[in-house]
Amino acid sequence: MVKYLLSFLVLFHCTYCNNIENYLNLAGDNQYQLIKALNQISTDKRKGLSWLIKRMPLEDLKTLSSEYLLINTTLAYEAWTNSPWFRSIPENIFLDNILPYANLNEKRDNMREELRKMFLPLISNANSPSEAAAILNNSIFEKLNVVYSTKRPKADQSPGESIKAGLASCTGLSILLISACRSVGIPARFVGTSNWYDNSGNHSWVEIWDDGWHFTGAAEPTEFRLNDGWFIEKASKAQKGSLEYGIFAVTWNKVFDNHFPMDWLPGVESYRSYDVSDYYKQGLSDIDSSLVPISFRVFDSEGQRKSKEVTISGPDNFFFRGLSKNEENDTNDHLIVRLPRGRMFKAVVDSEERQFTVMDESQIDFKVD
Repeated sequence: MVKYLLSFLVLFHCTYCNNIENYLNLAGDNQYQLIKALNQISTDKRKGLSWLIKRMPLEDLKTLSSEYLLINTTLAYEAWTNSPWFRSIPENIFLDNILPYANLNEKRDNMREELRKMFLPLISNANSPSEAAAILNNSIFEKLNVVYSTKRPKADQSPGESIKAGLASCTGLSILLISACRSVGIPARFVGTSNWYDNSGNHSWVEIWDDGWHFTGAAEPTEFRLNDGWFIEKASKAQKGSLEYGIFAVTWNKVFDNHFPMDWLPGVESYRSYDVSDYYKQGLSDIDSSLVPISFRVFDSEGQRKSKEVTISGPDNFFFRGLSKNEENDTNDHLIVRLPRGRMFKAVVDSEERQFTVMDESQIDFKVD
């Protein structure tokens, strides 16, 4: 039967199926499902499906059904070709950033159609991928009742798992936003670092393609702006070429040497990436080096972060008022104020006061009842 189906592909003149037999052989007993999908997909979409099969993780080659592949490939093409920005999205961007049914190792949900039905109406008036992505980032998490939490079941949750739990890590939130974007024809990819320069931990976020790549924190919208977020300064100190301290963007292409470092699956090198550290290091030019970032955190008696008003006063009539971040914000997302080195300031939370002299980058903690 397999040989018959392969010969059927030849009759279809499957130009994009060159060398695909090698990947079908890797699928073992599941190759029938892949060949069935290739035969049943419409001719105009066969290139995309062939592209996917040649780049799938081995586990997917061995397990994904023809139905799953047909549904996801067909919906991806429909989202791309029916979007207002279709003609501005090159095919290579579509193949790598709309077509894929997953980002990394998350569970293979079949939610593309459901997400499209939910979110397409939200972006009906958007005129660009950037505008549409900003709208989604400002709305979908509240609509789905999903918030950031370190108490989420696991880091690498699929969209369905995050929706069910109502909680997600930065990884799960990014996967959910990317899946929502792709479902409506917005090219999006997963980006992250294994560790910030100061060893404060890892982080994941999202890049959107709109005549170039633009970033945003999932569930961390900066109003309706892209290329902004609490992590800009940390990202600007990334180390190109370092798997630990660099910043990497996931790709399904196999022509690059870098794998994406997954902290939740150390040692697994199945997923490829671009080193995009230099893009984020450019942010250094916009930062005044004469000012020192000081972080402020407020905890309750149980050690949970609280959102409380923090006031800071200092020389030359300096005055600042802001809110500290609570547990619904990323673990490394704090109220940060940049202050001149060598000067003395006073910070107040409720009735507690702290006087401090700014020397090096530091963190000031308050405890409230």
